[in-house]
Amino acid sequence: MTLPDSLDQVIAATLDERELRYDHPAPGRFLVTLPGTKKQQTNCWLIVGNHALSVEAFVCRRPDEAHEEVYRFLLRRNARLYGVHYTIDSLGDIHLVGRVSHAAVTPDELDRLLGQVLEAADGDFNTLLEIGFATAIRREWDWRTSRGESLANLQAFTHLLEPDRQRPRVAGESDS
Repeated sequence: MTLPDSLDQVIAATLDERELRYDHPAPGRFLVTLPGTKKQQTNCWLIVGNHALSVEAFVCRRPDEAHEEVYRFLLRRNARLYGVHYTIDSLGDIHLVGRVSHAAVTPDELDRLLGQVLEAADGDFNTLLEIGFATAIRREWDWRTSRGESLANLQAFTHLLEPDRQRPRVAGESDS
């Protein structure tokens, strides 16, 4: 049995044991779906290369604004991450990436790596949106409010609104 075949077995058994949803489209390639709370889900590739297992996860698209502040946040956050780090692609989209040697691929190490991907992608998601998409969030809030649409998934961002816009106006409510 070749090393990549045994790694495939370790990876598949670990994902099955942890009851994670995944696709295995080709030998050495797994697309794992990690369930989140702030970010509904994070898709994470596990790719067995010649010398290492690569971990790649999309976190969020290119920020609309405050790029320097977003990148500063990512660089500072990198100092506290285990086994993965933030990077941007040629479009400016934000990803988590990492690499671990074949010899280090164990169920416990996979659990740690996937746990770190989930903690970072899910835990940092709202912060990245607040910094890089504040104007779009305010526009979306105004648009939904003007049409009586649900604001449920924007509640985490009410602090971005001016004090007089912290909650939607109720019909018939006075200014005083």
